[in-house]
Amino acid sequence: MTADLTANAELDCVGLFCPMPIARTKEEIENIEIGQVLKVEADDPAAEEDIARWAKRVGHEVLRLEKSGNIITFWIRRKK
Repeated sequence: MTADLTANAELDCVGLFCPMPIARTKEEIENIEIGQVLKVEADDPAAEEDIARWAKRVGHEVLRLEKSGNIITFWIRRKK
């Protein structure tokens, strides 16, 4: 289902717990260009709500969120 989305950068936050997934996502999204996509994988249950809320608050777009087992994968487009 992800064939139509291409990530410009990927971030592995598996094994990290709050607040590290959101802190690392914030740092990594600054390293890509506006309009590019960051793929983030995390297994902290809090990351699903935390990262989605953070992206909306700062103006980025969550293109897709998928769960497979305990892994949550986000595709986030940098908007600013």
